[in-house]
Amino acid sequence: MKQKKLQRLAVSALLAAIICVATFVVKIPSPATNGYFNLGDCFVLLSGFILGPVYGALAAGLGSALADILSGYMQYAPATFVIKALMAVAAYFVVKALNKNPFIGKIIGGIVAEAIMVFGYFGYEAIILGYGIAAAGSIFSNVMQGIIGIIAGIAVTTAIEKNKTINSFLKR
Repeated sequence: MKQKKLQRLAVSALLAAIICVATFVVKIPSPATNGYFNLGDCFVLLSGFILGPVYGALAAGLGSALADILSGYMQYAPATFVIKALMAVAAYFVVKALNKNPFIGKIIGGIVAEAIMVFGYFGYEAIILGYGIAAAGSIFSNVMQGIIGIIAGIAVTTAIEKNKTINSFLKR
């Protein structure tokens, strides 16, 4: 039992680092919002799909918030931690609820998770950062990022699930 927890913790730390790098390094600027597109959501979804609600949420929240801090978006780090953690939790529970068809579960789980991201950042920017209705300007780019995250997240998860060595390590 201790070994399984240690393995999950190690994979969570690894995924947090991957999420941070995928968010921090792979940046496509979005001039309309002063932000950027990234591949972090791919691995946020992956963490929820393969690690479950606790370890997946920690990996997603910590990796994404650290990327915000390193990128100079410190004001977003608290919201990012919560939003990305909730995304991983939602993705996990939707896939679990639809376990008879895991592929459809991943699609719906990804959509639910990315909706949390879109509305979470809109709410944070509108209310906490005080942007009001101007926060709606980020919705389109967040939706685009979400679509990319869902497609890439499902592709990476499927590849990992087909790899017998990695999959057996995760299932222990």
